[in-house]
Amino acid sequence: MPNSFRFRSAQTVTVLAVTQLIGWGTTFDMLGVMGRIVAPALGLANEVVFAGLTIMMMVSALVGPTTGRWLARYGAARVLSASSLTFALGLLLLAATNGVVLYAAAWVVIGIGGACGLSAPAYTAVVEREGVNGKRVIAILMLFTGLSSTIFWPILSLLNEAVGWRVTFLICAGLQFFVCLPLHLFALPKPIVTHVDGSGADIAPVPLSKTARRKAFLLIAAATTISTFITFGVSPSLLEIFRQSGASPAFALQLGSARGILGISARFLDMLLGRRGNPMLSAATGIGLMMISFLILLVAGSSTPLLVTFVLLYGFGAGVMTVARALLPLALFSPAEYGLQSARLSLPQNLANAIAPVIFTAILDRAGTGPALIVCAALAALSLIFVLILMTMVRGAHASQLRPAASQEPGRQVSPS
Repeated sequence: MPNSFRFRSAQTVTVLAVTQLIGWGTTFDMLGVMGRIVAPALGLANEVVFAGLTIMMMVSALVGPTTGRWLARYGAARVLSASSLTFALGLLLLAATNGVVLYAAAWVVIGIGGACGLSAPAYTAVVEREGVNGKRVIAILMLFTGLSSTIFWPILSLLNEAVGWRVTFLICAGLQFFVCLPLHLFALPKPIVTHVDGSGADIAPVPLSKTARRKAFLLIAAATTISTFITFGVSPSLLEIFRQSGASPAFALQLGSARGILGISARFLDMLLGRRGNPMLSAATGIGLMMISFLILLVAGSSTPLLVTFVLLYGFGAGVMTVARALLPLALFSPAEYGLQSARLSLPQNLANAIAPVIFTAILDRAGTGPALIVCAALAALSLIFVLILMTMVRGAHASQLRPAASQEPGRQVSPS
């Protein structure tokens, strides 16, 4: 039996790792290579072309709650299959685009595909097949998907050199239709959450009242939205922060590369912890490390050891928080409602992802590194407060559940009715 479970888990991870790598690599990560190639070909400014990512994030945010209802009604496999078709259509539109209108329309379609196919729906597919034991599998999956740009940037660059950008987009559409779609339809194991009686799919790990559940959701939404605002805001400007802090361009690039490696290392640690990990403790640790890193760089001034310390703390903290964002709903809500809650959380998170680079770049360009770091540290502290309140509320819920049993008189029994 354990061997069969391990095989199911391996099959789930393999299918979703392939489709998530293709999903991220051919959409969100793709403009990192193709953006400055497409812009002059279409006669558009670079910022207009890169605004496609903003459109994608905004549309994904708005469609997110609807995706949650689809996941609850139809299951993750069907929703992921729909995303493959939608991605393929959006990439075909990109291949055919001849101006800003069709270009924007293509990213609207890709945004719908992102809501149905990236992150939350894939994690929902894991939970449907693993139940409350899906934390380790999600961490393993995130370990692979964190490499999407590393894998696809060289591939896209080679394809563009060989066949041009339009055919490259056609090939990306083909990957969605001929690889991802069949894998989602036929290669995923059957769900266990909705088909196994007594599986505990509807039992939440924390006994909360309706009011407390609503409060818990809002705390998770606030903490994760603030943290993703920080990471998506800082990431595009990280090299500029290093340069303004006195690093040479070459050293700044080395530090930026190290940040990515540390993020993957943090995901690997969560994978090793598996079911023994605590997403709330991970969230507090991750956001706490990020806050300390901003304060160190702000208060202590710039030097090579301090820049290295900043990267160590920020990179690892951001990586831990990335995993915690995906697992927090599973720590509070039942496996059966994981997809719905995760998709609802994607609305504020994706909105934050869309606006964070613009806001943070404006602060950095107009006020400098110091005020930008102050804003990041203050937001990290606020996010940490929300996580600590959530942890306190959960401990109180567990304590109240145990208290009646502990207060019973020894040896006293209740007669059957």
